[in-house]
Amino acid sequence: MGCQMLCLFLTFTLMATTCIVQGCHPADLKGLAGFRGGIHMDTSGRLAKWAGLSCCTWQGVVCNNRTGRVTEVHLPGFLATADFVFQSQMEGWLSPSITLLTSLEVLDLGGLVGLSGRIPKSIGHLKNLKKLFLYGNKLRGPVPDSIGKLSKLEELHLHENRLSGYLPPGVGCLKNLNALLLHSNRFTGRIPASFSNLTNLIYLDLHSNSLTGNIPENIGELQVLKEFDLSENFLTGKIPVSVNNLTSISVMYLDSNQLEGEIPFPSNYGEMPMLGFLRLQNNRLSGKIPPNFGYLVSLQRVSLENNKLEGAIPSSFDNLQALSELYLGGNELSGVIPKSIGQLSRLILLSISRNLIQGPLPDEMSALQNLQTLDLSFNSLNLSSIPRWVAELPSLSRIFLAGCGIEGRIPDLLRSTASPIQELDLSANYLTGGIPVWMESLTLQFFESFKEPSHFTSGIEQIGVVTLKRLEYLNLSHNLQEGQLPTSVAKLKALKCLDLSYNKLGFGLVEALANLSNLETLKLQRNHFTGKIPVEYLKLKNLKDLDLSDNLLVGEIPAGKPLSDFPQSCFTGNRGLCGKPLSPCKS
Repeated sequence: MGCQMLCLFLTFTLMATTCIVQGCHPADLKGLAGFRGGIHMDTSGRLAKWAGLSCCTWQGVVCNNRTGRVTEVHLPGFLATADFVFQSQMEGWLSPSITLLTSLEVLDLGGLVGLSGRIPKSIGHLKNLKKLFLYGNKLRGPVPDSIGKLSKLEELHLHENRLSGYLPPGVGCLKNLNALLLHSNRFTGRIPASFSNLTNLIYLDLHSNSLTGNIPENIGELQVLKEFDLSENFLTGKIPVSVNNLTSISVMYLDSNQLEGEIPFPSNYGEMPMLGFLRLQNNRLSGKIPPNFGYLVSLQRVSLENNKLEGAIPSSFDNLQALSELYLGGNELSGVIPKSIGQLSRLILLSISRNLIQGPLPDEMSALQNLQTLDLSFNSLNLSSIPRWVAELPSLSRIFLAGCGIEGRIPDLLRSTASPIQELDLSANYLTGGIPVWMESLTLQFFESFKEPSHFTSGIEQIGVVTLKRLEYLNLSHNLQEGQLPTSVAKLKALKCLDLSYNKLGFGLVEALANLSNLETLKLQRNHFTGKIPVEYLKLKNLKDLDLSDNLLVGEIPAGKPLSDFPQSCFTGNRGLCGKPLSPCKS
């Protein structure tokens, strides 16, 4: 009899377990039904398939095989198929009933652009929650204090919503939080000092909010923090010295705030050894670039632009052998460019524009064989002429030397650059002599040679043609150019921007410019151009920026787009010009 009772008990137990797994816990069923009830449109069709009592079989729902409780809800807005990715929409509100799923570990509602409402105050009931994805929605209101009760939370994604309020102090109790992503929510208030309690935090992203106040002084206690983004806020005060203790940090973005004071790191060798990406631009930082900056041996990209930094560029930069991009523009740096810059063999971009750097340029820069972009504009270089090695760098395609004191004619060395030039800015110099004749002869030579395949020689003319043929950006504004604009400019088919403003160029506008189908910007203001605006300019369908003001142009402005789309200011200062958008022409 005892054996029969035991068998009967085991049978009941097995049946109950099966029922739990195949059915749905009443609290979970009620929670999911309440969530579905708050949504009045679902373009993905997933919620329409939520039928019956077996919620563990519903699309986007995952249960624990042992307990039968719902552990994951995956209803992201972005859906991927074998062929493409598309974004679905759910319109409605986030029902608080979702917090009845007390065994939930993952809640993914990210990218549902129509989901509104607030984060439920009862969110703290989800004691087992590890990952919460509520980004890209229309949620609003403050982040509830009860989130601080989610002690197992590893990832919190709340970016790109319309949340308001401040981060509650309870967030500091999230001992096991591994990822906190709260960017683009327009949170306000201060960053709680309790963030220092998040000792397992790996990813902290608060960018594009309205946070104010200081960065917490004890932020350095986040020993395992790898990525740290506070950019695009309204933070003030100094960068805490404790950041030197972030031994695992690889990405640190503090740009576009109102931070001030000196850069406090690194203080000793071995600190922040993994830091590869650093952005401090668009702040109010002052003082010198630390001489120990070379200790950050893993740096790949660093931007210190648009601050108030002064003094010399440290020679210790030669230790940054992994550096590929260096932005130092918009400061008050002085002295000369250190010779050690030439040892940065991986450097592809160097920008030191708008500083107080003096010449001469070190010949060691000729060793930058991978350099693609060089911007030295608006310094006290007094170059007189462009160094020969600029044309010989094999990868250099973007050259910005505006306001560097270059004199005379456009240098012939640009005929034969080793790499095709895509952008060239020689504005605000003392260039004379107009657009050189060799530009036209090279263009003609190119087309003549191209008629015979496999006979393209390596002479100077042909190399120069290739470089000019790929030119996309040409800025010779604010110089002393005079004479006629050669028709050969119209053969630079890749040209997107042509700026010859503030010169003394004259004669008629070149009709052939209308053949530049890629042209987006044409600035010819403050010259001596005469005659009519060619009707052919109506073919410049990609033109977005035009300025022909303050010349000697006459006649009626050709009617039609794109010319009719531009305001009066683009044509004013031409006394003989009339027609829309200016005054009508007199009959």
